[in-house]
Amino acid sequence: MVTPAVRRSAVAHVRELFGLSERRACCIVGISRRVVRYRSCRPDDGAIRSRLRDLAAKRRRFGFRRLGLLLEREGIMLSRNKLLRLYREEKLAVRRRTGRKRALGTRAPMAIPMGPNQRWSLDFVSDAFTDGRRFRILAVVDDHTRECLTLVADTSLSGARVARELDALMARQGRPMMMVSDNGTELTSMAILRWCQESRVEWHYIAPGKPTQNAFIESFNGRLRDECLNETLFTSLNHARAVLAAWKEDYNHVRPHTSLGGATPAEMAARSRTQPGPGHAPALVAITAHFGHQHQTGLYL
Repeated sequence: MVTPAVRRSAVAHVRELFGLSERRACCIVGISRRVVRYRSCRPDDGAIRSRLRDLAAKRRRFGFRRLGLLLEREGIMLSRNKLLRLYREEKLAVRRRTGRKRALGTRAPMAIPMGPNQRWSLDFVSDAFTDGRRFRILAVVDDHTRECLTLVADTSLSGARVARELDALMARQGRPMMMVSDNGTELTSMAILRWCQESRVEWHYIAPGKPTQNAFIESFNGRLRDECLNETLFTSLNHARAVLAAWKEDYNHVRPHTSLGGATPAEMAARSRTQPGPGHAPALVAITAHFGHQHQTGLYL
């Protein structure tokens, strides 16, 4: 018996079972009579608890900090300790999923671009339909605003298809200064090399086996898989495209981003366009090791 509530119930049980006085029962249990007679004046916070449970049911992979940001948007201001207490009392803790093993070693930091459209990162994510067929998703993220620019789902995504999607994306967003990706066959194809020459966009390939050099898109892929792909059973390609479009809209305009101070990527993009930062300050993109050499060099914008 540790908590006062448990000891109070023990005192009541002893008195009812043996007919003892309150003083004698408190002496046996080891609790003060003042503690037994105390009645909490703390408010029940039923409405806040109910709203917190509703948000946690909709956002099953959100912790108490991100749920607190959503409550603040609705005008419910709570201190960190009270929010954490209600979160624990309602048993809303996110169950940690066991992931794959990750490589250990030194991780060189990558500087954040100074404005939108300075650097885009792209990568592929794969998933399966309920009948076992596989499909792939092309994800493109702006490294400065963390905005998801596009999510293209299809059963096959070739280099030519990627080039067409990038052309359509540039028509909407403008031309980026640099693209960052891994060394996948689709992204090293002749179609992509031809696209780089025609569009005059610099393309940086990270070192093989070093996904942390493309950390922004890797982090986004983790959120996409944890909050969308692992939460949905896809029945068809049209179903997958509809779910991804809704999640992309939610990610950009509703979901608070902790690295942006609780703002959404869309808010960050609007703020960056109205208040542009320094235009062409050199920024470290990645640390690339030359094949056959022991030294490392930095690639700069």
